[in-house]
Amino acid sequence: MDPTPHPSVTALLQTPTTARLRPLFEGNNISFAIGFKHINYVAEAAVLHHFREAGLPVVDLYRRHGLGFDVVDIRSRLGALLAVDDEVEAVVTPKTKDGENRFRFRVEQFVERDGKRVRCADSTLVVALRVDGHIRAEEPWPAGLERFTTARLGTGERLDLAAAPVPYGEFTAGRGTSADPVLGELIGETNAFGWRWRVGYFYCHYNERVQMSGFLRIMEEVEDLFLADRGLAIKEVLDTRGWIPVVTQSHIELLDETVMEEELYTVYTVENIFKTLLYTTRMDCYVLRDGQLVKTATGSITHGYLHEKEPNQWEMAEFDEATVTALTTPRKAVS
Repeated sequence: MDPTPHPSVTALLQTPTTARLRPLFEGNNISFAIGFKHINYVAEAAVLHHFREAGLPVVDLYRRHGLGFDVVDIRSRLGALLAVDDEVEAVVTPKTKDGENRFRFRVEQFVERDGKRVRCADSTLVVALRVDGHIRAEEPWPAGLERFTTARLGTGERLDLAAAPVPYGEFTAGRGTSADPVLGELIGETNAFGWRWRVGYFYCHYNERVQMSGFLRIMEEVEDLFLADRGLAIKEVLDTRGWIPVVTQSHIELLDETVMEEELYTVYTVENIFKTLLYTTRMDCYVLRDGQLVKTATGSITHGYLHEKEPNQWEMAEFDEATVTALTTPRKAVS
């Protein structure tokens, strides 16, 4: 019979928490609204607060127990706009099921609008505790925590390709655009864009691997590169049509570990266009490891545009024919 869980573990699994948080000004990229990446950052911060409230802050998990905190899956549905000066009421509700070996949480973000409580985002986050080989645990794990620990994130499954991956060599190589046979094979005839580069340390945590916030940044950057590649560069669209990008849903799942300075192949595929208002893309990430590709992350995002009908009054913009053509016409060149 399993031992009675430590009170801190019971709190993680059973006790809802509420944090009052503010988004970072960094996320205020266009107009007064906060972008999807930083809305997800607030959801992550709320779960970090939940761990602190339970008595298991991530610093103690790492220093005392040798465990790294990793968000391995984040799925968000975005509702009302989150403004740069908003104070968010972030409610974390434990959703871990019996027998699951990952923590699962629902995070709802509420703001006040004209005296009313409005939900601006609803997320599900999955958290794993990764045993860190760099340090030695100072004390045993609290009872009930072991089932949520893992020696490695993912399985390391290899992808067979006809094209032979060749390392770039220099760290600064690959940041521009160049033809790549592996990306060409991954993309094939699909409506996709490809990007190959080396991951810097500033995307990583615990001295080693890319964290979830890093993949949120990668998703944002590949979208920017994709739009520019299709003739829809964000600044130009803003200047000529008055449209700003908006995200309604996003999802990223870590399938394996991506290690600092590994070469990352990111394939960004347009999957659907809905009623000339929204389009959905899929992001698949691979690393070059021992001469083979390993799929380390996957995700999806739903995008549209807002148009400023009157000052500070926004409505969904309907895609014109040129935009639909750009989104649906694959380019032969890859980056």
